[in-house]
Amino acid sequence: MSNISQRDAFWKRIYEIAKEQRNLVVISADMGAPALDNFRRDLPSQFINVGIAEQNALLIAAGLCMTGKKVFVYAIAPFLILRCLEQTRVLNAVMNNPITLVGVGAGFGYEDSGPTHHITEDIAIMRALPRIEICSITDSVMAKAFADISYNMKTTNYVRLDRLLFPEVYHSDSNFSEGVSVLKESKDACIVATGSMVHTALEIAHRLEKKKINVGVIDVYKIPINTDTFIKKIRKLKKLISLEEHFLPGGLGSAICEILNDHNIFIPVKRLGLPVKKHYCYKYGGREVIRGYYGIDKRSIEKEIINFISN
Repeated sequence: MSNISQRDAFWKRIYEIAKEQRNLVVISADMGAPALDNFRRDLPSQFINVGIAEQNALLIAAGLCMTGKKVFVYAIAPFLILRCLEQTRVLNAVMNNPITLVGVGAGFGYEDSGPTHHITEDIAIMRALPRIEICSITDSVMAKAFADISYNMKTTNYVRLDRLLFPEVYHSDSNFSEGVSVLKESKDACIVATGSMVHTALEIAHRLEKKKINVGVIDVYKIPINTDTFIKKIRKLKKLISLEEHFLPGGLGSAICEILNDHNIFIPVKRLGLPVKKHYCYKYGGREVIRGYYGIDKRSIEKEIINFISN
């Protein structure tokens, strides 16, 4: 298990960059983090807390961006993405202001706060907008790397952070340029996952290995998906399983099916995610309980994959 969260790894590195690059400005919508305390103390002219006013944060960010600043906007993910959709569409997708949107609490990251704080539509929404890249972070190593990547990007990107601690999957010398990584090889079937579900996919794959079922794991951490790289990695597979903590319409599974369809690649795909017929979840008891409501808890996933492969 990592001893630092994705959030802290990201902001710690941003703080280090900001000390050298005084054009970097962080706008927080009433959010806290140890590295942000350092900003307040050491770099007060590079930090703005707008309070609970996410839409205003984006307006200020756009203005600063147009004067040459490199701006990072930080808020709880559902409020940053859903509340600010029109601002994001106009200021970023239309006007192409290269602002980095940093949302914490991807999926059910705020498991104890109810459906207002869950974000299970953001991939579908953001990938529908031109000139915006989603960076769906897997671990703290990747989070740190994407601090630098985000600073150097020329278009808007949405850094999708989880709130909880997860094991480290990557190493400090990992290359994140392709947007797609094979974490476990297989010649037959692969689970293609993003965000926190990558860790679930790895655990399920190792469980299945004990049952003599070889399933690989592919991490998609940049959306839109790098089509050429993705096709190279999956072309010879017999079956694919997409896995996401996100409603199925428009999510990762949809993006995968679009690529296969557009390139005449005929591989059966089993999409595992949140069925919209289940609506929004008011259940409490932890993330796995909520996932169980939607049928994407570990036991249900394993059963679905075994049935899919055996058929």
